Formats: sequence, C-alpha cells, structure tokens
Amino acid sequence: MPPAPAAVTGRAPDPDRVPARAVLRLAAPALPVLAAEPLYLLVDTAVVGRLGALALAALAVAGVVFVQVTSQLNFLSYGTTARAARLHGAGRRADAVGEGVQATWLALAVGLVVLGVGQLVAGPVTRALGDQPEIAGPAESWLRVALIGAPLVLVTLAGNGWMRGVQDTRSPLVFVLAGNGLSALACPVLVHGIGGWEGMGLVGSATANVIGQSLAAALFLGALTRAGADSIRPRPAVLVQQLALGRDLLTRSLAFQACFLSAAAVATRFGAGAAAAHQVVLQLWNFMALVLDAVAIAAQSLVGAALGGGSAARAKALAAQVTRYGLVLGIGFGAVFAALVGVLPPVFTPDPVVLAAIVVPWWFFAALQPIAGVVFAIDGVLLGAGDAAYLRTTTLLAAVLGFLPLIWASLVFGWGLAGIWSGLAGFMLVRLAAVLARLRTGRWAVVGVQRP
Repeated sequence: MPPAPAAVTGRAPDPDRVPARAVLRLAAPALPVLAAEPLYLLVDTAVVGRLGALALAALAVAGVVFVQVTSQLNFLSYGTTARAARLHGAGRRADAVGEGVQATWLALAVGLVVLGVGQLVAGPVTRALGDQPEIAGPAESWLRVALIGAPLVLVTLAGNGWMRGVQDTRSPLVFVLAGNGLSALACPVLVHGIGGWEGMGLVGSATANVIGQSLAAALFLGALTRAGADSIRPRPAVLVQQLALGRDLLTRSLAFQACFLSAAAVATRFGAGAAAAHQVVLQLWNFMALVLDAVAIAAQSLVGAALGGGSAARAKALAAQVTRYGLVLGIGFGAVFAALVGVLPPVFTPDPVVLAAIVVPWWFFAALQPIAGVVFAIDGVLLGAGDAAYLRTTTLLAAVLGFLPLIWASLVFGWGLAGIWSGLAGFMLVRLAAVLARLRTGRWAVVGVQRP
C-alpha cells in the first residue's frame, strides 16, 4: 500500500486548500471575458494607428472617456458576483440568478442615462481633454458613436456578474468571443475601407465596437431567460440593495476615473506624440490589469461561495493562494514585456515620434506588473467578500496621496510621461500596502448569505 500523503510530506494536507485546477477552471475562461472592452480598444489602437498620430491621439482622448464611464459602473459585475456567489454557496441557485435579472434591469436603466447624458457632454469633455481642435473634433465624433454601445456593455457586465456567481465562466467566454470576433473583423474594413470604398476613418472603429457589443449583449440576455429565475420582473427591494453595494464600488471607480482622465489630459499637453504613446501603453495596462484579474475573478466566485456556505477558513486559504498566483503571474508578465520593448510598440504605430516617446512609460509598465498581480488578486478576494467599503476608502486615499499629486506636478514642472507614470506607480504602491494590511486582519471574512 502506498504511503499516505501526510507520511510523504511530513504534514497533513490542508482541508481548506482549493486545488489549483479549481481556480484555473474558473480563471481560464474568465480571461477573454475580462479583456473584452480593452481588447476592443487594443484592436482600435492597432488599426487606427495606421491613420497617423493625430487619429491615435483622438482615440486616446475619446477611448479613455468611454472606458472610464463604463468601467466605473463595474458594480453591475463585481457586486452581482459577490451577492450571487453567496446565494449559490448556500444552495439557492434560483435566487442567485434572480440577482442577475435585477442587475440587468439596472444595467439597462443606467445605460440609457449614460447614453443620453453622454451625448449632451461629449463635445465639452473632448474639447477639455483634447486641447487641440484637430484632436478634439475626431475624438468627439468617435465618442458619440461609441456611447450607443453603453447600455450593451452594461448588460454584458451584469451577465458576467451573475454567471460568475453561479461559477459558470465558460458561457460568457463563448458570448464574448463571438462579439469580440465580429468587432475585430469589422474594424479594419470600416476604418480603412475595402475595394473602392475608402472607409469611415476613425468613426469606423467605434461603429465596429457597437456591432460586436450588440451581439454579446443579445447572447447574455438569451442565457438569462433560460436560466430559471423565479421572476423576470424588477424587484425594487433587491435593486436598492444592489445600489447600496454599488455606491461603494462606484465611488472607488470614480477615483480611478479621476486619475486616468487627469493622466490623459496632461499627456495631451505634451503634444500628439506623447498623447499617442500614453494611449498605447495605457491600453496595454488596462488589458494586462484584466489578464491578471482573471485569477481574482475565480477567487471572487469561490470566496463568495465559501462565505455563503459558512466557511471563513476556506475563504482565507483561497486568499493566500490567489495572492501567490498573482505574484508569480506578475513577475512573468513583467519579464516578457521588458524583453519586448523593442518589438511590440511598432505593432501599434510606425510613427517615429510616438515610438521614441513610448520607451519611458513602457519601462514603468513592465516594472509594475508584479505589484499589479498582487493588488488585483487581493482586490478579487475582498470584492468576493463584499468588502467594498474598505476598497472604496483606500482607493480614494491612493488617488489623493499617490497618483494625482505627481500627475499635476508633471504638468507644472514639465516632467512629461515619466511624471505621469510615476504617479501611477505611487497609486499602486499605496494600494498594495492597503490590501495587504486588510488581508492580514481577516476581518473581511464575514460568513452568511449576505454581508451585514
């Protein structure tokens, strides 16, 4: 008879440890879903880059506005996952799906408000951020078309949320690949044309995004109608509860928005080349943030289910695991991007001015990957536990103490992109200290179907 594991290792196996394959089973399909919106803009960046630095700078201004407006509403995804996962862990799947129904109603309502208000302010916002008319004008045109997709993006966020809560990350993978693939095929045709048609230019990329977002949203709505919720009617009591959690997550997202909008505004003051270089690296940062967040999404679902099922010990074991996974992935990605500093930037633009400016933010981007891996992993743990109030407060502190002072000092003293990305580094270091401190206390691990 072979020896027991304890005899081989000298210690008993941890009963609360989740096998790595269980985390991978949820994390691997979640990756393309998380990366969907940044991937839309990465495709845009590569395609629009062939139009020149001014078009790329216009995309930088409009793209950051659209991403920040939609991503700051990510409580429709993260908040729904936290609530649905606890219900799923307690064996109440129909109620978990019901959270998705209410989140989808909320997504449609908020999305229509975003579309209406966005059309009213698109001109003033892009002129304020774009500085130069040749940047602001095309940016406004792109943003007006892209805003049509806002309700669709929010419906997709709500769909991701409840599906992660019931530990289904494979269906969202199929839905997002379908929408993203359609957008990627349409983008170069609509921007540059085909045959004798000259294309739509910059606006073509926004149109392609809306086409892909429409398909993805339709697939999520279809899945929701088949999932077996007790009712598809709006339930005001549940909507109020979701909004209460969303308040903290929205405030946290506003801190991100203030930081990245400030960075975009300052970058344009250093010229079109600097703004375009910042756009390329920022979109890669957004993309990699979500790549690293794939493990955290698995933790969100598993931690929520563990706490809903009454096991704080299992939730804490998961937290330690995903923190290690995030660190290892961050170190690996940092090394890869450091090695590709002379290879990858020309994929996005052939402009020599942009390529010369991109070197400084690129090294910041590569060096910050290990820190980001740990921060995003623990973010996922705390979001799965519904610890949104702590994340709100510490993110605001990180913005005020780490990011914004260096961003605006870089404008005053002419530090350029080095100053802007130093601000991002300060932001991440403050967040790292805050989430590590919270993880050590264990006060986030509150059991029950709902966090008090």
